[in-house]
Amino acid sequence: MSYVEVPGAQVPIRMWADPGSVEDAAMQQLRNVATLPWIKGLAVMPDVHFGKGATVGSVIAMKDAVCPAAVGVDIGCGMSAVRTSLTANDLPGDLSRLRSKIEQAIPVGRGMHDSPVDPGTFHGFATAGLDGFWGRFEGVAEAVKFRRERAMVQMGTLGAGNHHLEVSVDSDGSVWLTLHSGSRNIGKELAEHHIGVAQKLPHNQGLVDRDLAVFVSDTPQMAAYRHDLYWAQEYAKYNRAIMMALLKDVVRKEFKKAKPTFEPEISCHHNYVAEERYDGMDLLVTRKGAIRANTGDLGIIPGSMGTATYIVKGLGNEKAFNSASHGAGRRMSRNAAKRRFSTRDLEEQTRGVECRKDSGVVDEIPGAYKPIEQVMSQQTDLVEVVAKLKQVVCVKG
Repeated sequence: MSYVEVPGAQVPIRMWADPGSVEDAAMQQLRNVATLPWIKGLAVMPDVHFGKGATVGSVIAMKDAVCPAAVGVDIGCGMSAVRTSLTANDLPGDLSRLRSKIEQAIPVGRGMHDSPVDPGTFHGFATAGLDGFWGRFEGVAEAVKFRRERAMVQMGTLGAGNHHLEVSVDSDGSVWLTLHSGSRNIGKELAEHHIGVAQKLPHNQGLVDRDLAVFVSDTPQMAAYRHDLYWAQEYAKYNRAIMMALLKDVVRKEFKKAKPTFEPEISCHHNYVAEERYDGMDLLVTRKGAIRANTGDLGIIPGSMGTATYIVKGLGNEKAFNSASHGAGRRMSRNAAKRRFSTRDLEEQTRGVECRKDSGVVDEIPGAYKPIEQVMSQQTDLVEVVAKLKQVVCVKG
């Protein structure tokens, strides 16, 4: 579909979703964002739903300003995917051992490694930038510096919620490894610190929603936030890269006879800020639950723990600020899902997938999410499908 335009105070709201299907609270959030004096454009993806700070599935383009709550607290959250040389025929009938080995290698939930992972031990891992990356930690907000050690042992860990590690098979029978995670606790604490700073600034006192407090260019607060934002985005990228290296290591050991090889990694943020140029203006583009989909960009759009994941190639639609959805998007809150569904429902909806099927992940049940096929059909002018994957193992925290 092409987009639908809904009037907004400062800019029209371009929606790759049926406005009538979007919950009232999310539509109000979008209207609130459109009132910001700095805004130059707002695009809404088909997985749109209500979020903390700003709507999930929104792309906010501003001139000389950025809203830390719109980026969210999981700075740099995103996905990585790797196609392997393995095929479905290489997989055993019982995948419980493989899932167990993955869970042993990669801490989930609030877990962390006993000591920092040394990426230099992984074959082909690019470690050149890591020293400089950790050196830049010295410049982060003083209030968060005491978290350095924790940040180091959490690098290469999954987290909880909708974060996941998966082994999947595409329609050609190739086995893929995919994962979804972000900047862990350090990103959360940096985000919360800067959101608090922004909300106290004088220029934000008259906003319709205090969560939309912004930093503006050429101020020390903006400089401090952008330093920490880009550092956390880099942390999230390294976090995924180390997890993928650990996941490959498990696969190598479990499938020794097949001698698996791995194609280059596809990786994309979907909660982040980038400097981009549109209509002759240099803008700060915040993607909150959206991936960059410039012409030829490879991206990953997952469904849920019982449905498909799509590997896509961007079509470079500037009306959407070269963006696409980051997933299926929730159609009900976590609490609503827990009230609505049982563990029996979870077992039924994840049949054929080796995964947790207990009450702790009922809020992640496929029925709590929008149908991924519908979401994909609404963005055919944003991306083209390269591969469709179906998970056979799903690890959650």
